[in-house]
Amino acid sequence: MAAHRKPKQHPLSGPAARTAATLALAGAATATAFDGTGHAEPGLTPAQIKAKVDKLYQEAEAATEKYNGAKEQTAKARASLDRLREEAARRTERLNASRNALGSIATAQYRAGGMDPGLQLALTSDPDEYLERAALTERVGARQADAIAGVHQQLVEIARLRAEAGERIDGLKARQTELAKHKATVRDKLAAAERLLATLTAEQRASYESSNGAESPAGTRADRSAGPRGSLKAPNSRAAQAVAYAYGALGKPYVWGATGPASFDCSGLTQAAWGSAGVSLPRTTYTQINAGRRVSRSQLAPGDLVFFYSGISHVGLYIGGRQMIHAPRPGAPVRVAPIDEMPFAGATRPV
Repeated sequence: MAAHRKPKQHPLSGPAARTAATLALAGAATATAFDGTGHAEPGLTPAQIKAKVDKLYQEAEAATEKYNGAKEQTAKARASLDRLREEAARRTERLNASRNALGSIATAQYRAGGMDPGLQLALTSDPDEYLERAALTERVGARQADAIAGVHQQLVEIARLRAEAGERIDGLKARQTELAKHKATVRDKLAAAERLLATLTAEQRASYESSNGAESPAGTRADRSAGPRGSLKAPNSRAAQAVAYAYGALGKPYVWGATGPASFDCSGLTQAAWGSAGVSLPRTTYTQINAGRRVSRSQLAPGDLVFFYSGISHVGLYIGGRQMIHAPRPGAPVRVAPIDEMPFAGATRPV
């Protein structure tokens, strides 16, 4: 049996060992944060961490807008299915009333000597059987034939509605699956960003937060006073109202999927701001950019919607002076920011 040997001591000890361990932990904390690779990255500098966190937040916001779109489509699909079911129920009630009327005729004929085959046929619930034996309706009078044909038409229509409802249910399930996928993506991106931020010192994190809109109460108050509202020259009263609403939202938290009034995501804020002016905007950034008239960067006026990134994944409300009010990201409340801080993608004027 081989003799047991005492393992060699690591050449690092004392402060040097603690420094090495700290760097190793920081590298491990960032492992699996990207692409699900599971391979540890070397120790990242605060600047590299900031860049990666910024990218994760941007990707999370793009996924948030897809989530918002899927949520809106899910709600529409559910409402459409409900309307279809209500229509099928109404038609079923009318069918029952028609069949009850025919049943009364059948009872009278039975008492008079037997039920007409055409009436027996009309009381069946099988439209195919009716079609196969439709010639039998010629045995009844014109009035009864019309009534029987009406029952048949109602049976066919109810069958169509039920088939369509089945398709809508399948579509709703697909929307719900899509919704869950985007929701999971948002959460994964935000969790990865938080893991990276956790590798920073308290001072480094505070510096990052202050440079990215997570301001102190004093900073929020300063934002509230930026650009006096009375001096803004909005193109119309509705735009002025949208700007006023956005100012009132300063300092409120960013929550993905939120549309106010207590919290907002980026498109939720612009939708609520213009909604306060009586203008209904679509829910997502990539649909809001098509709401209204496109304007160039040089033509921007207070109340215009300004969009960023190639995927149109972020939106703010322009307030003049190359400034906007927007909901930046989790941890950063609604604030005033320069429109130059992100890649400009376009602008639109709702009214």
